[in-house]
Amino acid sequence: MSDAPTSLPTSSSASLSQDPSLHPFDRAIALKALPDGNWLGHTSADYRNMVGPYGGITAATVLNAILLHPARLGEPVALTVNYAGPVQDGEFVIEVEVFRTNRATQHWMLRLVQGAERTPVLSATAVTALRRQAWSGPELDMPDVPPASSLPRAQIDLAGVPWTARYDMRFVRGALSLDPESAASDDSCTEVWMRDEPPRPLDLASLCSMCDGFFPRIFLRRPGFVPAGTVSMTVYFHADAQTLVAQHDAPVLGVARGQVFAQGFFDQTAQVWGQGGTLLASSHQIVYYKE
Repeated sequence: MSDAPTSLPTSSSASLSQDPSLHPFDRAIALKALPDGNWLGHTSADYRNMVGPYGGITAATVLNAILLHPARLGEPVALTVNYAGPVQDGEFVIEVEVFRTNRATQHWMLRLVQGAERTPVLSATAVTALRRQAWSGPELDMPDVPPASSLPRAQIDLAGVPWTARYDMRFVRGALSLDPESAASDDSCTEVWMRDEPPRPLDLASLCSMCDGFFPRIFLRRPGFVPAGTVSMTVYFHADAQTLVAQHDAPVLGVARGQVFAQGFFDQTAQVWGQGGTLLASSHQIVYYKE
């Protein structure tokens, strides 16, 4: 990591998340370059979750520290984020280290720290790369689903969880239900059309955030609310920035399902599909739960 002082900067970063001319997403991931090569950010009330920020917005903010970095080679291929503890409301610093640059790939290590003691609450690794023309052969097909325009927008009203209002979600199957009287399911698959609210052209940062836009799969398998949280998430980017230009602000189709629930942890995989059936990104995460 870059050499860093023993405490957070004293200049306020609150203005980063208060510019009314910016989309709420762009305010939330805004960062200020620090003299030591690290980045100063501030949490956003728009993307608050039950405990701390929505994990997808935190992952997108970490990715933004790479996208803004003057030494970056190429575009993101993979990002792994480990959520070691809750991000507290207020300022944070993202420490960044480029620990190896090859001819076509670059490898990154990052930490998000907070407080006078610079307590680490998140670690991450990433790979960026120069993409090249090569043989392409998709193997997974986009599900055959009704168009987003034919489905009603979901009304997800969870007290103290404003981040859900930042997305227009239209469920094909596997909608969220926290009714303790609902029946348990043996299928945790969700298919949902998503876009930023208000509409915003899709880019690598917002694509990263949407990869975490699926509620924990345990909510489908078990009736009612089950305390759960992501421990680690990896996002694989199959599209570059130029590919995403054609997507503009059209909704994307997200598909998520669990694979195994055991001893207080489960994993869930997800795919995010764009216009024309293009797989834009996939993700895999491990989630803890308790009953």
